[in-house]
Amino acid sequence: MKHAAITRSPLGRLPAYLRYLKSPLISSDTVSATLIAKALNLGEVQVRKDLNDVSEKGKTKIGYSKTELIRNLKNCLGLYKRSLAVIVGAGKLGKALMGFEVFSAYGIEIGAAFDSDKERTGNTISGKPIYPVEELRFYCQMHDIRIGVITVPEAAAQKVCDIMTDAE
Repeated sequence: MKHAAITRSPLGRLPAYLRYLKSPLISSDTVSATLIAKALNLGEVQVRKDLNDVSEKGKTKIGYSKTELIRNLKNCLGLYKRSLAVIVGAGKLGKALMGFEVFSAYGIEIGAAFDSDKERTGNTISGKPIYPVEELRFYCQMHDIRIGVITVPEAAAQKVCDIMTDAE
């Protein structure tokens, strides 16, 4: 598998390629850059260059192996690597996000929530614990947390952000 330095613009197009390749619109085992470009209303050269950055070159008049291309796109997007994340603020939005199953499709697993409300701490949401916000820094350090979702009121958001960034 090939890994070139991918800039922001092509990286932003990779999820669209992946969605298209996983759609029922493609029934064959191979797919061409031309077909993808037409379906997504993109330039054929641009699509070919993007795909060549993440996968082996397509074969002339055959295209790319759909299975291999999907695997390479997922790998490039980090979908095989599980990233543990936390949510700070276990109110309505925090609770909703704790049960949001779509995160796992993108390689993100919510490990715990944190809250300053003592009535919420010690409980679980979707089987995940809610800890006091005072334990956030320690938890982030111990679990190498790199993703945090802040769902606290605006007045507390900066303080929570500071705790998260200082936890590295």
